[in-house]
Amino acid sequence: MIRYPRDMRGYGPNPPEAAWPGGARVAVSLVLNYEEGGENNILHGDAASEAFLSDINGAGMWPGQRHWNMESIYEYGARAGFWRLYRLLTGMNVPATIYGVATALARNPEQVAGMKAAGWEIASHGLKWVEHKDMPEDEERAQIAEAIRLHTEVTGEPPKGWYTGRCSANTVRLTAETGAFDWISDTYDDDLPYWIELGDRDQLVIPYTLEANDMRFATSPGYIEGEMFFQYLKDSLDTLHDEGGRMFSIGLHNRLIGRPGKMAGLKRFLDYARAKGGVWFATRGEIAAHWAAHHPHRRIERPSQMTQARFVERFGAIYEHSPWIPERAWDLELGPAHDCAEGVASVLARIFRTATESERLGVLTAHPDLAGKLAQAKRLTTESTAEQASAGLDVLTDAERATFETLNAEYVAKFGFPFIIAVKDNTKATILDAFRRRIGQDRATEFAEACRQVERIAWHRLQDQFR
Repeated sequence: MIRYPRDMRGYGPNPPEAAWPGGARVAVSLVLNYEEGGENNILHGDAASEAFLSDINGAGMWPGQRHWNMESIYEYGARAGFWRLYRLLTGMNVPATIYGVATALARNPEQVAGMKAAGWEIASHGLKWVEHKDMPEDEERAQIAEAIRLHTEVTGEPPKGWYTGRCSANTVRLTAETGAFDWISDTYDDDLPYWIELGDRDQLVIPYTLEANDMRFATSPGYIEGEMFFQYLKDSLDTLHDEGGRMFSIGLHNRLIGRPGKMAGLKRFLDYARAKGGVWFATRGEIAAHWAAHHPHRRIERPSQMTQARFVERFGAIYEHSPWIPERAWDLELGPAHDCAEGVASVLARIFRTATESERLGVLTAHPDLAGKLAQAKRLTTESTAEQASAGLDVLTDAERATFETLNAEYVAKFGFPFIIAVKDNTKATILDAFRRRIGQDRATEFAEACRQVERIAWHRLQDQFR
């Protein structure tokens, strides 16, 4: 058994209707990352200076040394950038979610007081603004616990949201396992919140962004002026507004967007969004509460998590009297993308297509004649009975029944297997037209056509199961 953990499916082609408050078409989440004082620094017990997300191009870490210029840039974010953003957002009455590094919050009490006075949500951004990718699992778990403890001590309340940013492959699981968070955001994979299942925990995830993010002022390719940032945010909002029912995250950093020229682009965007209308400015906590109330999680039986016995029991009748197909399909690389009708149809079809010609012929001959003796004797499978009835083949006139019997006999005599067609795609008339057309084909062509029809019948049966 091979199981692939990544979820490439998400909501699929039909995402849920968000139903944002007031009929808003877009929920906009402004996130202010507060990292100043929590970055890599030998004063913080780290091995080297910070090198990430600043206006120093090509910065590198300085092992064992303080990087005075880097420190000064981070200090600008705390001393000037934060308060410039604070005045803008509070002046416009726009809410924000703070991603607060716990040690940074502890070193900046006036800014924390300002966040609380503004009524902003203060979520956790980890214990320190450092890489987690090489951190042993036990160490990362301990740092998460310490971040929660220190955050609670500094702000007076435990964090209800989490975003690490420089995370490891274990971070989402470890934060969810705490059971402490209404939402976590260490993903970038959707325009809507969604739920993940980790053991008994149903965890809400609110995806974040690295592109509608002022960090691109410090990366290449990136923004070089506030107007570029405004234009990208405007285009994103317009697209999401046209689609409707989406969420738009915007990532901000005091030391970046807090610079005057960059800040002008943000202000232009906020003015534009206000004038456009249909925009709900919300904290991530508010978005989480709305989603939990309107879209609570519902666990389903997932094919990728079934035992082989259950997989065969559930899908053994999809290909007529051929349980060996799901039996083999269970051994394929299944994952979240297969927890739907299209997913199961895909793996079953792969087994059928790669089976020997003799095995596929066995599947064809397992199918009953259309309106044949088994149907008249009511000895069809439940699936075949419903399918034939859907095209009215259970209420034929005597003349129609005689026509089907004649065609069935001629077809089987010529090809050695019964005429197969996905009746749900047809009517009685189109079935008869296809019967007369296909009986004139050579065997190889008709064998291939019959196999395609078998796959189509299986697809319909799975649609019924997952409806």
